[in-house]
Amino acid sequence: MSTVHVIGAAGFAGAQLAALLDAHPTFELGQITARSDVGAKLVDVAPEYRVDRELTELDIASMSKGDYAAVCYPHAEAAKLVAELIDQGLRVVDVSADHRLKDPAAYPDHYGFEHPHPELLDEAVYGLPEINREAISRARLVANPGCYPETSLLALLPLKGMISCVVVDAKSGVSGAGKSPSAIVHYSYVADSIWPYKVFAHRHQPEIAQELGQDLIFTPHLLPVDRGLMASCYASFSEKLPGGQAALTARYETFYADHPFVEVVATPPTMRPVQRTNFAQVCPLLSPVGDQVAVFAVLDNLMKGAAGQALQNMNLMAGRPETEGLL
Repeated sequence: MSTVHVIGAAGFAGAQLAALLDAHPTFELGQITARSDVGAKLVDVAPEYRVDRELTELDIASMSKGDYAAVCYPHAEAAKLVAELIDQGLRVVDVSADHRLKDPAAYPDHYGFEHPHPELLDEAVYGLPEINREAISRARLVANPGCYPETSLLALLPLKGMISCVVVDAKSGVSGAGKSPSAIVHYSYVADSIWPYKVFAHRHQPEIAQELGQDLIFTPHLLPVDRGLMASCYASFSEKLPGGQAALTARYETFYADHPFVEVVATPPTMRPVQRTNFAQVCPLLSPVGDQVAVFAVLDNLMKGAAGQALQNMNLMAGRPETEGLL
């Protein structure tokens, strides 16, 4: 039985992941750490998960070679710790953004810090099983995708290299902003409204562009919902797609045929079917003229967009079925 430590288990993603691991049939939940909530039980910090385990201070020295760790720290706070864990012989899923971008020069520009271990960026495997399943299974460091990029990429990757003029209009629930309070996630600010933010300046744009292999326009919006994320993606083909809508649907169904958590659907989905699950739904629609496409994708930002994806990656790293503990 493999031991998995959750570092930063008091946050939204960390608490969800600790709960998934606590119920996992194969993994053993190791340390669940916190900083400001040390000594509290997770059930008191996140009562919806009913995990009766104490949050402790991080103790790397007591972790064993061959253990797994998920680092659920904010960006700029994970990179140094990830390197220490790898040096200790652990295999790591970094749920933060600190290993998603391959170019070290991108971190000061988009995340405001100089990466302390750029040598790990080449090694880190982008943790999207739908394109990197085999590499994830061999990796000692997996960079868990951001929830906005993951939704956008699941919508567009079957068309990689075929499209141009890509626009992603994405909308997320408030839990995607993390647990730390701020004015922009105050109930009175969010309720009964919608807010496009960081237009042309969101840090997830380069992550999507890196994995899609082309530039795009990405605009995120904040919705007055707890959890869930939708990406409405638009693009043009250089010429009409042969075979029309049937061929487009078949392309998506073939692309995702061996990936159990992505469902190709015929009509634009809502968030409801995927909330609190590790499933994503994708709906590709061809324009009547046949030279433009709209693709709609939804997932739960704390499950397939964070904690569920991290567990899916750990399952693969440990040689377990990737659906284990997620169905």
